[in-house]
Amino acid sequence: MAKAHVTMRQVAEAAGVSPMTVSRALRSDSPVSDETRRRIMRVVQELNYVPDQMAGSLSSKRSGFVAVLVPSLNNLHFADTVQSLTDELEKQKLQILLGHTGYSREREEKLIDTMLRRRPEAMVLSYDGHTERSIELLRAASIPVIELWEKPPNPIDHTIGMSNEKAAFDMTSALIAKGYRRLTFVCESSDDWTRGASRRRGFLDAMKAASLPDDRVIRAGSPPLSVEDGAAALATLEAQFPDTDCVFCVSDLPAFGLLSALRGRGVTVPDQMAVAGFGDFEVSRFASPSITTVAVDPKRIGIAAGELIGRILGDSETEVDRVEINVPAELCFRESTGA
Repeated sequence: MAKAHVTMRQVAEAAGVSPMTVSRALRSDSPVSDETRRRIMRVVQELNYVPDQMAGSLSSKRSGFVAVLVPSLNNLHFADTVQSLTDELEKQKLQILLGHTGYSREREEKLIDTMLRRRPEAMVLSYDGHTERSIELLRAASIPVIELWEKPPNPIDHTIGMSNEKAAFDMTSALIAKGYRRLTFVCESSDDWTRGASRRRGFLDAMKAASLPDDRVIRAGSPPLSVEDGAAALATLEAQFPDTDCVFCVSDLPAFGLLSALRGRGVTVPDQMAVAGFGDFEVSRFASPSITTVAVDPKRIGIAAGELIGRILGDSETEVDRVEINVPAELCFRESTGA
């Protein structure tokens, strides 16, 4: 029986370092410290690891770009994140190769496969859940991987973002503290792998914690929900939960759509029904009444990702440790909930 081929990742795990550090240690111009290099070489000998010379010759030539995957191209948050990331990477003479997943895990998998073949310096992608093969591809890539916007339960590598579940829990708890008791949550119809699912869980957990009904959820459409989806949700709201005193929407766009539909029906916000969203988009700030929401700074996320890539790709061993950067969410109370 043929002996299994020892991989660079196995060497990295045995030596307690990242695959990138192993790759650097095997180069003649390695920036890795002597102590770490000696430890890696001992593991190489013990495991009889044979480096792929072709891969080594290819990896010695830097591609000069970072692969970036976003779920949507018309979402201002993702646009701001990509712009600030691009500005930060240009300082390091790096460019981005942008891919659009359309909130599809299968499409994300294909893009990951395609982009890794082009040997990017790093991979940056929004976390909305990945296929098993995507995770395998990213773990085996031996490049920095940065997941944004959500803290995954099992990070592939580095993370920059927040807990959407906790943010939604905090917002729901705050709405309950303001006196609302018959809250209803509007979310996507198929959200199990998205950040929307985390927000839904946060809402339900907060309702349970307050001993309030935890079944008041309306599934309004495919992710991401639009203004039109929010407006259309009013009919379902009136049919299923006509006693609602506050609606918490999975994002600001459906919140604005619902707000507009309520005004069209002559329902006064917040006196007859309150509305809250998530994201702090421009539409929430300039709506009338302005919409209560959860705010996160997308530019801060992009800058943090660019700075982290700069540190990892520099002549240091910071890539050995997994980096987790928390970008806190802020509850912004406005006119739609009687602020």
